[in-house]
Amino acid sequence: MAAFGLPNFSQLTEAFQKAQQIQKDAVQLQEELDALVLEGSSEDGRARVTISGNQVPQGVVLDPGLLAEEPHVVETAVLEAMQAAHQRSTETMKARMEKLTGGLGDLNMPNLLGG
Repeated sequence: MAAFGLPNFSQLTEAFQKAQQIQKDAVQLQEELDALVLEGSSEDGRARVTISGNQVPQGVVLDPGLLAEEPHVVETAVLEAMQAAHQRSTETMKARMEKLTGGLGDLNMPNLLGG
C-alpha cells in the first residue's frame, strides 16, 4: 500500500477500468429499461397497466364490465394495477442495477471506496 493510506497505482487503474465499464454498461442498461414493457394487474385482473423498465407509464386497459362498477371499485382496480406494475418495474430495475454494479465491492480498496 502506498503512503498516507492511498491505494497503489494498480488498484487505481483497476478501479478506473471498472468504473469505465460500469458507465458503458449503465448506458446500455438505460436503453434496455426504456424498451422494456412490464405489466401489472388488479387482483381480479380487470385492470391492467403497462409501464417501462424505467417506470414510465405506457398504457391502461380496463375490462368493459369494470366500467359499469361503482367509481371506487374502478379506482381501486386501477390503483392495484398501477402498484403492481410499479413494483415489477422497481424490482426489475433493482435486479439489473445490482447485476451491473455487483463487482464494484470486489476491489478491496477501503480507502478509495470510503470503507
